[in-house]
Amino acid sequence: MIVPAAVRDLADRYTAAWCSQNAASVAAFFAPNGSLSINDGPPAVGRVAIAAAAQQFMTDFPDMAVVMDGLEPEGDRFIFQWTLSGTHSGRGGNGPRVRISGLEEWRIGNDGLIAESQGHFDNQDFQRQMERGADQAAS
Repeated sequence: MIVPAAVRDLADRYTAAWCSQNAASVAAFFAPNGSLSINDGPPAVGRVAIAAAAQQFMTDFPDMAVVMDGLEPEGDRFIFQWTLSGTHSGRGGNGPRVRISGLEEWRIGNDGLIAESQGHFDNQDFQRQMERGADQAAS
């Protein structure tokens, strides 16, 4: 199955929104009652809650860059694969450099917006990088 052009365009613009340091622009890609959950945590429901979740990442990683690694159809969903890199704002703005890959499982609503996103990444690897930085986490 081929990814429709409208979904690919949404994914491209969504990626740019994550890099914008504008949390409301991320939330705008979700349906008004859409939801975002991360690593099976409680979902952020609605654009205000989704913007708050996005803002937390943007605050923690003020130089955050997100790259879309892939977009694949899977049944009635789409798998958005990404890599986030950035420097944590801790330690006086000189926290560790992090580079983590993950994915979001999207259900797209009839309005063409994300109705539901279930995000997943390796939290153990993320925690190692938060302690030692991306370059030292594997040691």
